[in-house]
Amino acid sequence: MSKSQANEQPKTTMEDEIPAIPAPRTASGIEIPAIVTADMVRAHDPGLPGEYPFTRGIFADGYRRRLWTFRQYSGFGSAEETNERYRFLLERGQTGLSVALDLPTQCGYDPVDAMARPEVGKVGVSLSNLAEAEILFRGIDLERISTSFTINGTAAIIYAMYLAVADKHGVAREKLTGTIQNDILKEYVARGTWIFPVRPSMRLIADTILFSNQQTPRFNPISIAGAHFRDAGVTAVEEMGYTLANGLAYVDELLKRGGDINQFAKRLSFFFYVHMDFFEEVCKFRAGRRLWARLLKERYGVQDVGALRFRFGVVCGGSSLTAAQPQNNIVRVGVETMAAVLGGAQSIFTCAYDEAFQIPTESSAELALRTQQLIAYESGIAKTVDPLGGSYYVEWLTERMEQEMLAVIKQIEEYGGAIKAIEDGYLQMRTAERARNRKQLSDTGEQVVVGVNYFRNIDEQDQAGEAFRLNPQSVKRVIEKYEELKARRDAAGVKHALARLEEAAASDNENLMPYLIDCCHAYATVGEMVSALKRQWGEFQEPIRL
Repeated sequence: MSKSQANEQPKTTMEDEIPAIPAPRTASGIEIPAIVTADMVRAHDPGLPGEYPFTRGIFADGYRRRLWTFRQYSGFGSAEETNERYRFLLERGQTGLSVALDLPTQCGYDPVDAMARPEVGKVGVSLSNLAEAEILFRGIDLERISTSFTINGTAAIIYAMYLAVADKHGVAREKLTGTIQNDILKEYVARGTWIFPVRPSMRLIADTILFSNQQTPRFNPISIAGAHFRDAGVTAVEEMGYTLANGLAYVDELLKRGGDINQFAKRLSFFFYVHMDFFEEVCKFRAGRRLWARLLKERYGVQDVGALRFRFGVVCGGSSLTAAQPQNNIVRVGVETMAAVLGGAQSIFTCAYDEAFQIPTESSAELALRTQQLIAYESGIAKTVDPLGGSYYVEWLTERMEQEMLAVIKQIEEYGGAIKAIEDGYLQMRTAERARNRKQLSDTGEQVVVGVNYFRNIDEQDQAGEAFRLNPQSVKRVIEKYEELKARRDAAGVKHALARLEEAAASDNENLMPYLIDCCHAYATVGEMVSALKRQWGEFQEPIRL
C-alpha cells in the first residue's frame, strides 16, 4: 500500500482500537458456558411442535402450510397519502396492514386542538373520524386483508371506527381479521400514550375483548406488548416477564367480568421486539411460549388447546437500529428476522434501514419487505419446524430464560400485581434504572454497537440515501377536511350519540363498544369521544418516585 493510500484510510473514534471479545453472557446477563452437554439440559426431549407446552411452536407443521404474515408498519400525513403507501406495499407482496397512527390520535386529541397541531401526521396517519377511516381503507378488501392497529389509549375507539368502515363496505364483522394493540398497562410504564386512569382503562379493554369475541371472532382484540418495555431499556428476560405479568392481569380482569377463559384466551395475542443477541431472542420466544401455556393450564385450569397457544408478532428493529452508518441496519434487521422466524413468530414487521431517523421512503420500505421475502422464500429456514430444537445450547438457554422470566413475574406478584406496581410507579422506576444501565454499557464500550462506539469513522459522512419529506400541505388539508366534516354532519345526532356514551360510561355494567360504534357512525370525532369519557373517568396522574 502506498503512503497516499494509507493516508486515505478512515480513522475510527476509538483510535483504531478493536473491542475486546464480548463477555460470555447474554444481553440479559445470563452466563453462557463454553459448551453445553446433554447432562446440563433438564428436559432432553422438548416435545413436538403443536403439542403442549408448545416449546417448539404452536402448529405441528410450522410454516410449511402457511408463512407468517408480512405486516409492514406504516402511516404518515393524511389518510390519502397513507392509503397510497398501503396499496404500494400490497402490490409488492405485503400480506397484512399495520396502521401507524399519529400522536394526536393515540392520545385522544383532534387535529385542530392546540396540543395536537405540531404533531399531526408526524409519526403516523391522522385518523380523527370515520370519514378519514373510509379514505384510509379505500380500495382495500377488508375481507381478504388482515389489519393491525398500533393503538392503546384510544384502541376501543379505533376498533369501533374499523367496524363502522366494515359496516359501510357491507363486510360482515365475523369475516374481519387483524389486531388492535389495546395494551394500556405497558403504556403507563414504557411509552406514555395513556389517557384514563388504570381501572377504567382496564374496563374499556375488557369491553373490547368481550365484544370482539362475540362480534368479530377472528379478530385479536388485544396484543399484549413487550416491545415497548424492550425499547424503553429492559432486557429480553424482563420484556417477556413484564408482558406475561400484564397478560395475567388482563386474564384476571376478564374473569371478574364473567368471561370464559377457554374462549377469550384464544384471542389473546402478544407483540415483541427482536434485538441482536440471536440465540437469546430465539430462546426468549420458545421460553415465553412454554411458560404462558403452563401458567394458563396450571393456574387457571385451561383445557382448550387453542386457548393455550401463545400467538405473537414482532418488530425487527426498533432501538437496535442506529442513525450512524444507517445501512448497517439492513444487516441488523436480516439477523433479527431470522431469529424471529426460528422463534416461531406469526407476523413480522421489518424496520427500514432509515427508520432510526425518518419515516421510510418507498425504496427503503420496499427493501425492508424484501428482507422478509428473501428469508421466507430463499433461505430455507422455514422448510422444517423448529430447526434449532434439540440443540443442547438452545434447550439449556430456553430453560434458563424460562426460570428467569418466572422469577420476574413472581417479583411483580409479590409486590401486589401488575396494576398496583404501575399505579405506584414501581415498574416505571425499574424500567428507568435498566435503561440507564443499558446506556452505561454502550457508553463504556462494554456493549459494542458497530458504527456508534466502535468502528466509527471520524471523517465519514453517513450516507442515509433518499430523504423522506412530509408534504407540507398535508396538515392543512387534514384540518380543512375536519372542519368540512363538522359543518356537514348531523350535529344533533352527534350530540345524542355522545350523551348516550357518557351515560353508559357512568354505569358499571354497560359494555361501551356499541355506544362507541354508534358515535363513529354519527361521525363523532376521537377527541369528542375521549372528552365524554374524561368527564366520567378523569385522567391518569403519573406517580413520581424519588
